[in-house]
Formats: sequence, C-alpha cells, structure tokens
Amino acid sequence: MAPRPHLLLAASAAALLAGGALAQQDRGVSYTFYGTPGLLEMPSAVSASEGALAGTVAGFGGQLRTSFTFQVTPRFSATFRYGNIRDYQGNGEAFYDRSFDLRYRFNDEGDWMPSVALGLQDFLGTGIYSGEYVVATKTLGDSVRVTAGLGWGRLGSYGGFDNPLGLLDPSFDTRPDVFDEGGDTGGLPGVEAWFRGDAALFGGVEWAATDRLTVKVEYSSDDAYATLDGTPLFDRASPLNFGAVWRPLPGIQLQGAWMYGTTLAFGATVQVNANDRPFWSGLDAPPQPVAIRPEALRAALTWDRAALPEASLRDRLARALRAEGVVLDALEVTDRAARVRYTNTRFRSEAQALGRVARILTRELPPSVETLTLEPAQRGVPLSAVSFARSDLERLENEPGGTAAILQAARIEGAAPDGALVPVPDPRPRLSWGVRPYVALTTFDGDQPVKLSLGLQADASYRLADGLVLSGVVRQELLDTTRVEPEEITDPDVPVVRRNAALYGQDGPSITRLQLAWYGRTGREVFTRVTAGYLETQYAGLSTEVLWAPPRSRWALGAELSYVRQRDWENLLGFRDYEVLTGLASLYWTLANRFQTQVEAGRYLAGDWGATLAVDRRFENGWRVGAYATLTDIPFEQFGEGSFDKGIRLSVPVDAILGRPTRRALTTTLSSLNRDGGARLEVEGRLYDVVRGGLYPDLEDSWGRFWR
Repeated sequence: MAPRPHLLLAASAAALLAGGALAQQDRGVSYTFYGTPGLLEMPSAVSASEGALAGTVAGFGGQLRTSFTFQVTPRFSATFRYGNIRDYQGNGEAFYDRSFDLRYRFNDEGDWMPSVALGLQDFLGTGIYSGEYVVATKTLGDSVRVTAGLGWGRLGSYGGFDNPLGLLDPSFDTRPDVFDEGGDTGGLPGVEAWFRGDAALFGGVEWAATDRLTVKVEYSSDDAYATLDGTPLFDRASPLNFGAVWRPLPGIQLQGAWMYGTTLAFGATVQVNANDRPFWSGLDAPPQPVAIRPEALRAALTWDRAALPEASLRDRLARALRAEGVVLDALEVTDRAARVRYTNTRFRSEAQALGRVARILTRELPPSVETLTLEPAQRGVPLSAVSFARSDLERLENEPGGTAAILQAARIEGAAPDGALVPVPDPRPRLSWGVRPYVALTTFDGDQPVKLSLGLQADASYRLADGLVLSGVVRQELLDTTRVEPEEITDPDVPVVRRNAALYGQDGPSITRLQLAWYGRTGREVFTRVTAGYLETQYAGLSTEVLWAPPRSRWALGAELSYVRQRDWENLLGFRDYEVLTGLASLYWTLANRFQTQVEAGRYLAGDWGATLAVDRRFENGWRVGAYATLTDIPFEQFGEGSFDKGIRLSVPVDAILGRPTRRALTTTLSSLNRDGGARLEVEGRLYDVVRGGLYPDLEDSWGRFWR
C-alpha cells in the first residue's frame, strides 16, 4: 500500500475518533457511481431522508450503471442496479447485469459517535459487483465529512489482508467463487461468500465547498475490474479517486471524477421523496365548514316533512355532493339518523371524501338528525360504514386534536345490506369514453434493457347496472424506439407464457382489453368479482375472485381462480393453443408505518406451483414503493437467468404531482427479467385494490386529510 493512502485512512480514522469536539451539521447526502449514498465508489454510513427515491446513471471504464435506491425506513435502504459492461465476456458484446444491495445504519451520528452501517452489495445477482462492508461516517464542523470502512469481496480486492473474522471460524478465510458456481442463472443470495476472504480498508473525505458544490477524495479498495477473459476494463494506476458533486437544482446532482489515476467518470442523480408534496395545501377548492345547529333546533326529535319533503332533500343533497365529485348512490333518512351511500370519483383518499360528505350532511340534513352513517362505495359495492355523531363534528372541526378525536369517536363496521337503502338514480351517463396518447415502457428484457413505444389509446366503459360494467381498451402503436422483429420463443421444459410479449400487437390496432366485470357482496365483509373476456394483452378467459375483508381488521383473505387461453399475436380476437387453469390464495396484512404485506400461493400461468411475497411501503400522500419475489417448483436452471421472478414496483398518484384531486395514479414495475416462472394473470380491478380504501387501516393512515 502506498504511503499516501495510508495517510488518508489514518486521517479518516483520527477524524472519526476526534469528531465530537466539533459541531455537526448535515450537508445532505450525495450518491456514488453505484447509486448508493457515499463517496465516489465507496459507501458511507450517511442515509437519505426516509422515503427518498434516487435514480442514478453513471459510467466510466467501459461500464454504464443505472441504479435506483429507496430509503425504506430512516435506517434501512435498498438498491436495484442494472449494469452494462462492455466486452465483459470477451466476445465484443455488451453484458447486462442486474444486482440488488441492502444497507442498514445502526445508529444516528452523535457528538462523539460516528454513524455506523453494514451493507450487502450485489447480494442477489450474478455476483459481479458482490461485496460486504462495515462503514463509519462522522461530520466535522459545518463542511467536512469523513468515512472509513472495512470491506470484503470487491471491497476487499485491493490492499487486502487476512480476514479478522477468521479468528472466529477458519471458514471466513476463503471466499468461494459464487458467480462461477451459479453458472448463467445468477439471482440467488451468495450467503456462503458473505464476509469471507480477504478484507481491506477504504475511506475518504467530503468537503462541502458551497451549498451546491461538494469535493470528494477517496481511497478505493476495489480492484476487481477484469472481464471474464481476464482483460481489465481499464488501466488502474492508483487507489485514489478525486471528484466533485454539483447540485444545479434541488433534487439533481451532477458528478464527475478522475478515477484510479487513468479514467474519467461522470454521473447524474435525480432524487425525489415520497413524503414531499409540490403543493402542500393542494389546489382543490376548500370545503364548506360544518354547519352548527342552534341549541334549540339540536334538541328537536323530528323534522317537518311538509316543509322539506324527502324528495327535495334527496335532490338537494345529490346536487351538493355532485359539486364535490361525489355521486349519491342510496339514501335513508329518519328523524334522528341518516345513512348515505356514495361513490367518490374525485379524491384519492376516502378519508378526505368522508370529511367532505360529512360536512355537506351537516348543512343539508334537518336539524333533528343526529347520527350520520356514511358508506363509501366503489364499482357499485359499498366498502364499509362509518358513523359519526353530528354533535361531534360540530364540536371538533376547529378543536386542537380534533382530527384524531373524530376518528376515535367514529364507529366503523360493515355496510348495510344492499336492500336496506333507497337507491338514487345515477346522473352520470352510462357510456364514457376517451382517446389519449399512451407511453409503454418495458425495462430489463433480455438484450434490450429499455423499450419505449408511443401511440394512441381509445378506452370506453358502459355501466349496465350497479357493479356490472363492460369496458375495453384499443391501442394503435405509432412509434417504437427499439423496433425489432422478434422470433417466437419455444421451450420444451417450461410453457412460454410471458417471454413472447414482444410479438403482441406489433402492427395495426390491438385490443388490449375487452371485458365484462361484475362486483358484488355476499355479506357485510365478503366481496366478490367475476370478470370475463379479453382480460389482458396476452390472455382471455374467465376470472373469479372472493375477498374476506373485515372493515376494522388489518388482515384480509382472498382467493382467485381463472381459466384462460393465450391470445394471438395480432391482439385482436384470435387464440393460440395454450390454455391453463390458474389460481392463487392471498393473505393481506397491513403493518405499522404503512407497510403492506401480501403473500400469495397457488398455481401460476405456466402451471407451476409456488408462492409470492410482496412488501409495499405506502405514504400519506399516496406514493407506493415496493418489492416482490416469487418462488415456484420450476428449477432455477429451467427458469433461466435470474433463477426466480422478482422486481420493484412504484405507484405515484397524479394529485401529488398536479396538486389537484384525482384518483388516477402512474404505476410501473421494474422486473429483473421477463420470464415464464411465477407469472400471474394481469386482471384489472382486483378486489383488494378496490376495497382497501374504505377499510380501517387505509382510513387511519390517511385520516389527516379528513378536514381538508
């Protein structure tokens, strides 16, 4: 090891030990060329703010890395990375690599104590970038941050020494070659290699020269830049890297560096936070305040139906609700109580719609009505029943702590039977349609990591009755940025149920979906769905579903059974020979801090049996970020590259972007690969997604919007 790196590491260690004598000020987080918080290539123990989502594109020395890092909790973060390595296999072609990182920070930085983090790099992939580390970071003064760490794997490949963990067990002394053992499939955790083999020190210093400019120098312990044919990607003359980060705008970082004494590196990071809102107060019109009854009228036991006939009351209420984007479905009013069933068409949060409806009821109902029961409905199905005392609304609207108090006072239970209320004619037209442009993005599929197609989409729906809707979507592609002529994939071992996706709808108009869907209830807590027709791009048939979802429970149970047949490439009305019976049983569990867990088990589209685990983090403003993994009885070797199905999914509500109320959301799934194992039917309008907004866990999580 050269003297200067020794001095850099010694200075970093000394600063970590003496840092408590200086004032601490967090100058924000910057990202490495691996897309994780840190220096240039080396990680640090700095965490982004909770809910931060960062996308990084960086390249040097024949590599291009695209990374997405999500700060799941204040201390836990995860990274998905997609790398393009030039001529890695020695055949002149690019090699595409997918990898996942996990990192946990044990403590917050204190006056004397640095923050300490442990990380797994490329723990679930091919192992090309695999490494493990323990790292500590300390902020000094108002502008300097120092980092020192101990790494294994790639992070122990330069300046390495005997593994200190070998004192515990001799097996830590040698690191197996997981990538070679895994063959071409990859995608499995290389547990047998974690924290094994030589260890090495790394470290560096960050100096915030200005609020926008940060200068970095690091000592890198990564010397694993050889290709499979043994040829290095670039000349490595020094372990020292020098770079700078420029922040031209909030949430945007541009970085450049001189790497390993021989090559330039450039990168860019865009960071957003799921907790942030461009419009904190929203741009929707403010609600009308609660109408407070005079004391004399509040004590009335009945109301004068001659002065206010029920028909007039119904019409007035329907008009007032319609102005708020709410459709009055059914109504029952007695002298002392009112039960209102409605459909919220405007607000993403059912809690906000509840608050709007409740305030309108205080203004429109006779003064004698004291008990208000609201039944939010979607797709013609009531989700729950939320009851308030009208006097509580009058008392708590402007009271400190009134938001939590009104939730505590509310009673939430199953909605009344369908025949218990008097239906109100729906003023909306039965037919709705529209034409709009569409953008279809496919990522990480084979040798084309990004596919983008543009075109026009016509969609229409016809409401035959409450809960019964005929709908369809037709698309015409106008531009495909990566137009190729794909060949049909056949596999004697595994039915090809997804890998031929590129063959669908290439020419002429295509029917993306054409289906008849019915939603209903068999009880206060049991919901049903039957969908028939062309269910998605690749499959048509019949899909049935039942869901047990007690309104106040954080648990729900569901089951889905579908019989489908594969559609023709033209995406019109024809079929192919493959058909399958598929079905899944589902368990939904809402955890604290808006974590949603879903476990599914059953038979998938390829006839394989297995289970899926999905975990999503939902935020109060509607963002949802999650990950999933599916294991089935298809052997890893037959599944192909990636070994099993896994991916990341993101949903961004449109109202969080525009500030105006809408129930629309932009969703995408970043799958590691498009494979056949663990593939499920993509039916629109699954029950839990329809029902959950009216259940207690979702209402509680978004109750802060009740008075908005």
